[in-house]
Order: sequence, then C-alpha cells, then structure tokens
Amino acid sequence: MASLVKQLDQQVEANKSQKMAGFVVLLTEDPDAAEGELKAFAEKHGIKNIPLTIYEGSAGPENYKIAKDADVTVNLWIGLKSKANHAFAKGQLNKDGIAAIIADTSKILN
Repeated sequence: MASLVKQLDQQVEANKSQKMAGFVVLLTEDPDAAEGELKAFAEKHGIKNIPLTIYEGSAGPENYKIAKDADVTVNLWIGLKSKANHAFAKGQLNKDGIAAIIADTSKILN
C-alpha cells in the first residue's frame, strides 16, 4: 500500500500543471484509532500531495463502487465519472497492479 500511495503522490506532484489531484480514503469502523495511523503513515512515507482521509463504515459511500471482497479499491475520476476502477483482494496488490494503476492515471489527465 505504501508503494502505491507514494507513487500516486509523485504522479500528482508531476502533473500539478494539469490540475491532477487525489486522495486516499481509509474505510474503517474505528475512525478515532485510524486517524493517528494515517498521520504516522503520511509522515513516515513523506506523503505531501495526497490527503489521507477517513470514512466511517467499511462499505464506503455507494458511489465509490467498492467491491465487497476488495481490500484495496482504486478509482480514478474526472468530475463525477469513474474512468478506471481497480480492486484487489487482501494480499493481492502487487507491483503489476500498482503499475496498472499508475498507467491508468493517463486516463484522467487533460
């Protein structure tokens, strides 16, 4: 997960001129406990361009289209339209999956 967030953070930095933005949403049943973890994660990995946020409820908002069996879901949006959606079961997010996500960022650039 750290590698994915760091690479997305770098993509946002590299594409600021195209107004690329992103954020990470941690779906959790215990937002109070998660807040400290996210702050520590951001500091440890030098995340500067992507806000790390929390959503109370592991199902997430309906419009996020979170797969029930996914441990990690990545949506790439322009406005209110999803241009790419990647879902990974627990332990399945790997270098190839991260590379596919990073490649798909071209779908949301002007």
